[in-house]
Amino acid sequence: MLQALVERGIAPDLVVGASVGAINGAYFAGRPDRAGVESLVAIWRDLRRDDVFPLGLVGGFLGFIGRRPHLVAPDRLRALLERHLAFARLEEAKVSCHVVATDVLSGEEVCLSSGPAVESVLASAAIPAIFPPVRIADRHLSDGALASNTPLSAALGLGAERLIVLPTGFSCTLKHPPRSSLGMALHAVNLLTTRQLVVDIDRFCSTAEIVVVPPLCPLNVSSGDFSHSAKLIDRAAKSTRQWLDGGGLSIRQVPGALRPHTHQKRGATGGMPGQSAA
Repeated sequence: MLQALVERGIAPDLVVGASVGAINGAYFAGRPDRAGVESLVAIWRDLRRDDVFPLGLVGGFLGFIGRRPHLVAPDRLRALLERHLAFARLEEAKVSCHVVATDVLSGEEVCLSSGPAVESVLASAAIPAIFPPVRIADRHLSDGALASNTPLSAALGLGAERLIVLPTGFSCTLKHPPRSSLGMALHAVNLLTTRQLVVDIDRFCSTAEIVVVPPLCPLNVSSGDFSHSAKLIDRAAKSTRQWLDGGGLSIRQVPGALRPHTHQKRGATGGMPGQSAA
């Protein structure tokens, strides 16, 4: 999506992201041009699950018996962020950068606009039970998806008048539920946050101009499976270019791919959507 938007010269005044959106958003805010987006594409093309989710028997056992509140140590994700983020503090980004996390104790949405970039993004992407909460100041912060995965309210609170939303959507043509606990957790979060996004768009559409780039559909790749990243990126770039050519930036409606739907024929990572019913 970013490839297609940047190609058309669309430049944001601010970037707001939560969860994986905080990772992509922070990287883009540091390098908000075509070269930066292509570098982000290269990172995702080479990324493997173990680069982010190095699951192990010891960690899983400790989490299961209650000796620690997470299954995966965040060391590899931290190293990935330290290696690739172009700034040390959020306020140093070339484009105003804000990441949203959730206060684990109060459930409050917390918008981080300054402070250590790596810690802030780690907090926003700390999937509950998968990664540990991150302590920033006197707060224990976790995945921004819990409070607002696509943080429209945070963007509006920062003064945004026009929002271009880049949602991930969800795996709508899986033949069976994900078999791993990680895959099931990620899939459940995607379902939850996609439903929340639709509600938020309906809630705020009279407050600001909201444009939503349609996510890929059909899609049968589990969120924990990074092996299809290259194909998915190419598909998304192509579909977003077509959407832009069709006047997408003037469309004010929720894409059908975000609403609960089924497909008469099970899709795959490629191809066109089958008939669906919302």
